[in-house]
Amino acid sequence: MKKIIKNIAELVQVEKKPKKWVAGSEMSNIQTIKDAYLEIENERITDFGCMKEWKGIDDWNNIEIIDAEEGTVFPSYCDSHSHIVFSHSREQEFIDKINGLSYQQIAEKGGGIINSAIKLRNTTEENLYESALNRLKEVTLLGTGAIEIKSGYGLNLESEIKMLRVIKKLKETSPITIKSTFLAAHAVPPEYKNNKDQYLDLIIDKMLPVVAKENLADYIDIFCEVGYFDVKDTIKLLSAAKNYNLKAKTHVNQFNSIGGVKACVNMGALSVDHLEEMKEKDFEALINSKCMPTILPSCSFFLSIPYSPARKMINLGLPIALASDYNPGSSPSGNMNFISSLGCIKLKLKPEEVINATTINTAYAMGEEKSLGSISIGKKANLFITKKIPSYSFLHYSFGQNLIKDIIINGNKIT
Repeated sequence: MKKIIKNIAELVQVEKKPKKWVAGSEMSNIQTIKDAYLEIENERITDFGCMKEWKGIDDWNNIEIIDAEEGTVFPSYCDSHSHIVFSHSREQEFIDKINGLSYQQIAEKGGGIINSAIKLRNTTEENLYESALNRLKEVTLLGTGAIEIKSGYGLNLESEIKMLRVIKKLKETSPITIKSTFLAAHAVPPEYKNNKDQYLDLIIDKMLPVVAKENLADYIDIFCEVGYFDVKDTIKLLSAAKNYNLKAKTHVNQFNSIGGVKACVNMGALSVDHLEEMKEKDFEALINSKCMPTILPSCSFFLSIPYSPARKMINLGLPIALASDYNPGSSPSGNMNFISSLGCIKLKLKPEEVINATTINTAYAMGEEKSLGSISIGKKANLFITKKIPSYSFLHYSFGQNLIKDIIINGNKIT
């Protein structure tokens, strides 16, 4: 069935010639069409333009009309970094932070990633799936049309595979696009506390072959950080993952700059994520690379740690992406509308830069730039329609409000 969206006040992020990403000063530019229409057929965008140029319909059989009611239409967000498969919330750690403990101090007393791992190991696959599916439905209704989901709260063979199987099932049952990332190197589990090398060998020798055999992951990840895994560990794991054709999307520079950015770029990483602490050598490593710098501002907001120097990256001609980092410990929200507002308020980005950073650039960071991230003929019809708003910038200005009226995924309305 063909579908036509009419009465669109403004159609945002339109492309005649799709780009793989947007970088530097070009991030300030987006294309829009006012008083627009959009046509959809077979889950794809087939036409769009100004209403006065619309040719109309000769045959009204099998036509569905969707009235935008003068709302604004955006391409769905692509959230290229999340951890939405987890067992329990960690609000007690939230209280610990209020009482003055740091992320590292909480981890040292058994909290953080290890806390989530212990709880997840005792949770059934079915319960994990049901809770993750509910979160997935929530973020979909907030405008997310594609999401990357990581493992990393299992930290042993059985539980990491359990997480990845849950993600695989979500792929099969959810209408939105999902990418899976294998993150067993998220932390060193208690049973290997004094033998990190042995745990890394377990990941490489035992876990990776199973992940590859069952086709459970699209990407590989590692937390390259002081107290977790160092640069040598990172190179070792990413080298092993190349034997299984798993490209890297890595956690780097959240608290310290230890050389992880350069190592990951050299290893062909698709993205490097966090980047709160950056040195000149880190910026230099990213220039002229094919690696997407990905910023997670709600983690900075929630943990009260520094925000990534997004403006400097753009001034250096780099692209940037913004993602949610949805997880129970440091970013318990997958609301990409809030991420967009933080991009403007805390990272000092223009609304146009934020739109590029949450659509085209995050689509690239998921390997989905050919099918998602903009309003373009042939791309998936994943988009959302807002209530009537004065401009597209109002979406970023009015943080805390849900301005979305309709969600369309693969050309179908989602309720």
